[in-house]
Amino acid sequence: MRHGNKINHLGRTASHREAMLSNMASSLITHKRINTTVAKAKSLKRYVEPLITKSKTDDTNNRRVVFSYLQNKEAVTELFREVAAKVGDRPGGYTRIIKTGFRKGDGAEMAMIELVDFNELYTSAKPEKKTRRSRRSSSSKKEETPATEVEVKDETPVVEEPKAEAPEAATEEGSEEKKD
Repeated sequence: MRHGNKINHLGRTASHREAMLSNMASSLITHKRINTTVAKAKSLKRYVEPLITKSKTDDTNNRRVVFSYLQNKEAVTELFREVAAKVGDRPGGYTRIIKTGFRKGDGAEMAMIELVDFNELYTSAKPEKKTRRSRRSSSSKKEETPATEVEVKDETPVVEEPKAEAPEAATEEGSEEKKD
Protein backbone atom coordinates (compact mmCIF):
# COMPACT_ATOMS: atom_id res chain seq x y z
CA MET A 1 0.00 0.00 0.00
CA ARG A 2 1.19 3.49 -0.75
CA HIS A 3 -0.20 5.40 2.21
CA GLY A 4 1.35 8.87 2.34
CA ASN A 5 3.66 8.33 -0.65
CA LYS A 6 2.79 11.41 -2.65
CA ILE A 7 5.77 11.55 -5.01
CA ASN A 8 5.30 10.42 -8.60
CA HIS A 9 8.38 8.38 -9.46
CA LEU A 10 7.80 8.83 -13.20
CA GLY A 11 9.33 5.40 -13.88
CA ARG A 12 12.85 6.65 -13.07
CA THR A 13 15.45 6.26 -10.37
CA ALA A 14 15.83 9.06 -7.85
CA SER A 15 18.97 10.48 -9.45
CA HIS A 16 17.48 10.37 -12.96
CA ARG A 17 14.27 12.01 -11.75
CA GLU A 18 16.21 14.76 -9.92
CA ALA A 19 18.34 15.50 -13.00
CA MET A 20 15.29 15.53 -15.28
CA LEU A 21 13.35 17.92 -13.05
CA SER A 22 16.39 20.17 -12.73
CA ASN A 23 16.78 20.37 -16.50
CA MET A 24 13.07 20.93 -17.04
CA ALA A 25 13.02 23.69 -14.41
CA SER A 26 15.97 25.42 -16.07
CA SER A 27 14.22 25.21 -19.44
CA LEU A 28 10.98 26.55 -17.97
CA ILE A 29 12.78 29.52 -16.43
CA THR A 30 14.74 30.39 -19.56
CA HIS A 31 11.97 29.79 -22.13
CA LYS A 32 8.97 30.67 -19.89
CA ARG A 33 6.93 27.82 -21.45
CA ILE A 34 7.62 24.15 -22.25
CA ASN A 35 5.63 21.21 -23.60
CA THR A 36 5.74 17.90 -21.74
CA THR A 37 3.47 15.17 -20.42
CA VAL A 38 0.87 15.98 -17.79
CA ALA A 39 2.57 13.81 -15.14
CA LYS A 40 5.92 15.51 -15.66
CA ALA A 41 4.27 18.94 -15.67
CA LYS A 42 2.60 18.26 -12.32
CA SER A 43 5.89 17.04 -10.82
CA LEU A 44 7.71 20.05 -12.27
CA LYS A 45 5.17 22.40 -10.75
CA ARG A 46 5.86 21.02 -7.28
CA TYR A 47 9.59 21.28 -7.96
CA VAL A 48 9.85 24.81 -9.39
CA GLU A 49 7.33 26.81 -7.36
CA PRO A 50 9.34 26.75 -4.11
CA LEU A 51 12.38 27.90 -6.11
CA ILE A 52 10.43 30.87 -7.47
CA THR A 53 9.31 31.71 -3.93
CA LYS A 54 12.95 31.69 -2.80
CA SER A 55 13.88 34.03 -5.64
CA LYS A 56 11.66 36.78 -4.25
CA THR A 57 14.32 37.63 -1.65
CA ASP A 58 17.63 38.10 -3.44
CA ASP A 59 20.42 37.18 -1.08
CA THR A 60 23.46 34.95 -1.29
CA ASN A 61 21.98 32.04 0.62
CA ASN A 62 18.84 31.85 -1.52
CA ARG A 63 20.95 32.01 -4.69
CA ARG A 64 23.07 29.11 -3.45
CA VAL A 65 20.05 27.04 -2.49
CA VAL A 66 18.40 27.60 -5.88
CA PHE A 67 21.68 26.83 -7.68
CA SER A 68 21.92 23.53 -5.80
CA TYR A 69 18.57 22.58 -7.36
CA LEU A 70 19.06 23.98 -10.88
CA GLN A 71 22.82 23.60 -11.49
CA ASN A 72 22.61 26.29 -14.18
CA LYS A 73 24.05 29.79 -13.65
CA GLU A 74 22.09 31.42 -16.47
CA ALA A 75 18.79 30.02 -15.20
CA VAL A 76 19.53 31.21 -11.65
CA THR A 77 20.43 34.69 -12.91
CA GLU A 78 17.28 34.94 -15.01
CA LEU A 79 15.16 33.63 -12.15
CA PHE A 80 16.41 36.24 -9.70
CA ARG A 81 16.39 39.14 -12.18
CA GLU A 82 13.42 38.79 -14.53
CA VAL A 83 11.09 36.23 -13.00
CA ALA A 84 11.31 37.47 -9.42
CA ALA A 85 10.62 41.04 -10.54
CA LYS A 86 7.35 40.00 -12.20
CA VAL A 87 6.08 37.66 -9.49
CA GLY A 88 7.12 39.79 -6.52
CA ASP A 89 3.57 40.62 -5.44
CA ARG A 90 2.01 37.23 -6.28
CA PRO A 91 1.46 35.03 -3.20
CA GLY A 92 1.85 31.74 -5.10
CA GLY A 93 0.63 29.86 -8.15
CA TYR A 94 3.45 30.93 -10.45
CA THR A 95 2.87 28.24 -13.08
CA ARG A 96 -0.07 27.19 -15.22
CA ILE A 97 -0.65 23.76 -16.76
CA ILE A 98 -2.72 23.67 -19.96
CA LYS A 99 -3.60 20.28 -21.39
CA THR A 100 -2.93 20.11 -25.12
CA GLY A 101 -4.21 16.69 -26.14
CA PHE A 102 -2.61 13.33 -26.71
CA ARG A 103 0.74 12.49 -28.27
CA LYS A 104 0.46 10.75 -31.61
CA GLY A 105 3.07 8.04 -31.02
CA ASP A 106 2.10 6.53 -27.68
CA GLY A 107 -1.07 8.38 -26.75
CA ALA A 108 0.45 10.09 -23.69
CA GLU A 109 -1.53 13.05 -22.42
CA MET A 110 0.44 16.20 -23.23
CA ALA A 111 0.43 19.56 -21.51
CA MET A 112 2.06 22.96 -21.74
CA ILE A 113 3.42 24.37 -18.49
CA GLU A 114 4.16 28.09 -18.42
CA LEU A 115 4.99 30.89 -16.04
CA VAL A 116 1.77 32.77 -15.38
CA ASP A 117 3.03 36.36 -15.55
CA PHE A 118 4.84 35.90 -18.84
CA ASN A 119 1.82 35.06 -21.02
CA GLU A 120 0.64 38.25 -22.74
CA LEU A 121 -2.71 36.75 -23.72
CA TYR A 122 -3.85 36.51 -20.11
CA THR A 123 -1.98 39.45 -18.57
CA SER A 124 -2.80 42.19 -21.11
CA ALA A 125 -5.09 45.09 -20.31
CA LYS A 126 -8.46 44.06 -18.97
CA PRO A 127 -11.36 44.41 -21.41
CA GLU A 128 -13.74 47.30 -20.99
CA LYS A 129 -16.99 46.78 -19.17
CA LYS A 130 -19.88 46.52 -21.56
CA THR A 131 -22.62 48.96 -20.75
CA ARG A 132 -26.25 48.76 -21.59
CA ARG A 133 -27.18 50.50 -24.77
CA SER A 134 -30.44 52.18 -25.58
CA ARG A 135 -31.92 52.91 -28.97
CA ARG A 136 -31.91 56.58 -28.29
CA SER A 137 -28.15 56.90 -27.84
CA SER A 138 -27.32 55.17 -31.13
CA SER A 139 -29.68 57.41 -33.16
CA SER A 140 -28.48 60.57 -31.43
CA LYS A 141 -24.86 59.65 -32.17
CA LYS A 142 -25.62 59.50 -35.88
CA GLU A 143 -27.13 62.97 -35.84
CA GLU A 144 -24.44 64.57 -33.69
CA THR A 145 -21.35 63.24 -35.44
CA PRO A 146 -19.77 66.08 -37.41
CA ALA A 147 -18.17 65.55 -40.77
CA THR A 148 -14.54 64.60 -40.23
CA GLU A 149 -13.32 65.19 -43.77
CA VAL A 150 -11.09 68.21 -43.96
CA GLU A 151 -9.49 69.39 -47.16
CA VAL A 152 -5.77 69.90 -46.81
CA LYS A 153 -4.13 72.22 -49.28
CA ASP A 154 -0.58 71.65 -50.32
CA GLU A 155 1.24 74.82 -49.30
CA THR A 156 4.78 73.97 -50.30
CA PRO A 157 6.61 77.05 -51.52
CA VAL A 158 7.49 76.98 -55.18
CA VAL A 159 10.96 78.27 -55.99
CA GLU A 160 11.39 79.37 -59.56
CA GLU A 161 14.81 79.30 -61.08
CA PRO A 162 15.66 81.58 -63.98
CA LYS A 163 15.36 79.30 -66.95
CA ALA A 164 16.88 81.61 -69.50
CA GLU A 165 20.04 82.44 -67.58
CA ALA A 166 21.10 78.93 -66.65
CA PRO A 167 21.39 77.51 -70.19
CA GLU A 168 23.08 80.63 -71.56
CA ALA A 169 25.67 80.61 -68.79
CA ALA A 170 26.47 77.00 -69.47
CA THR A 171 26.77 77.60 -73.20
CA GLU A 172 29.00 80.66 -72.75
CA GLU A 173 31.37 78.75 -70.48
CA GLY A 174 31.39 75.81 -72.84
CA SER A 175 32.01 78.04 -75.84
CA GLU A 176 34.92 79.77 -74.09
CA GLU A 177 36.53 76.45 -73.38
CA LYS A 178 36.13 75.42 -76.99
CA LYS A 179 37.79 78.64 -78.20
CA ASP A 180 40.92 78.02 -76.12
